[in-house]
Amino acid sequence: MTDLTLDTPQLLAVAAALGWASGLRLYAVLFCTGIAGYLGWVPLPSGLQLLQSPVMLGASGFMLFVEFFADKIPGLDSLWDMVHTLVRIPAGAALAASVFGADQSSWAMAAALIGGSLAATSHVAKATTRAAANTSPEPFSNIGLSLLGDTVVPASLWLSWEHPSIFFAALGVAVIVMIALIWVFGRFLRQLARRFSSWFAAGQPST
Repeated sequence: MTDLTLDTPQLLAVAAALGWASGLRLYAVLFCTGIAGYLGWVPLPSGLQLLQSPVMLGASGFMLFVEFFADKIPGLDSLWDMVHTLVRIPAGAALAASVFGADQSSWAMAAALIGGSLAATSHVAKATTRAAANTSPEPFSNIGLSLLGDTVVPASLWLSWEHPSIFFAALGVAVIVMIALIWVFGRFLRQLARRFSSWFAAGQPST
């Protein structure tokens, strides 16, 4: 894409993509966005241009490398998700707001709310789905889900820049699917927790 002024629908698509994808792979979002700006593939808004600095690219690239492997180890992936609950959601909100910058404070605030909500939805859906997958003894479903995330994040970022209308349609479907996953797997994990709790209680000696 050549350097041009982005219109409001495209800026909203980019903000939504940054927020949503941050809930799945924050460091992939930071690195992919930064490297795309650094190589001149997309014109980053002023609020995001920090991501294309060599120092930021080095830091986000290193964390992307770490997360790539941590996300594919059963158990460690859920611990990684738990820790990043405190990171992904506010980062998604901040990235979405940065698309508009300080000159458009009302749009930036709206983008932060949307980005944070989308980041929370995708993060909870990912964490719940991966925790449920970790109840299976085989590692292949876990690795497959991780590879799916590795593919979906750059694809969604690309769509938001090149085809905003298609991105919004795909995002709507993704959000519906994620809410369903949260409900189904959340219920499964609660039932599993109650079952283990009852087994533990039954195994305790009576006094």
